[in-house]
Amino acid sequence: MAAALISSIAMPTMTTLTPGGKAFAATMPGAESIPFIGAKGVFDPLNLTPDSAEELLLFREAELAHSRVAMMGAAGYLVQSHFAPMFDTGDAPVIRHLDLVLKSEGGQLGSSTLLLAIFFSEIYRARTGWVEPDVEIRTLREGYQPGDLKFDPLGMMPKDDAGMLAMQEKELRNGRLAMIAIAGMTVQELVTGQQAF
Repeated sequence: MAAALISSIAMPTMTTLTPGGKAFAATMPGAESIPFIGAKGVFDPLNLTPDSAEELLLFREAELAHSRVAMMGAAGYLVQSHFAPMFDTGDAPVIRHLDLVLKSEGGQLGSSTLLLAIFFSEIYRARTGWVEPDVEIRTLREGYQPGDLKFDPLGMMPKDDAGMLAMQEKELRNGRLAMIAIAGMTVQELVTGQQAF
């Protein structure tokens, strides 16, 4: 009875995994030249690089998403520390501005609007790059390149492969730096209680 019930449930399909690891990661954008050797490599002192290419692409998707958020956050820190025309934040650290903004009705409305925008952008990202969970769990779409959401309203995306590789390298470098920077700015303001800039 239980076996018949289990077999009647539609289970997501599992595909065979493509070998990945550090050798595959070294061929992706963002692999850096190793000093004194000159070859491209992967900085992974904790040995977290997945063994399958599919899992590695999931890691890259997450890295790009977090990089983009960190770049916006770092820019927000710099701007908000000197320019906050809508709300009176005084000389409070930037990390505490949201606390002050949420005390007003206008701030609550603005925050709700921002959350709604984030909600819809994440739905768009999931529908663009990910296979539906009822078909296959934790799987990117066939042919989808991590981070490529086809969103280029200013037409700045390079048309050739070399230009695209250079753009991806720049985005990853700046994103990695931004993730470190935003963590540093946040810790500095929390420890000192003063604006970093």
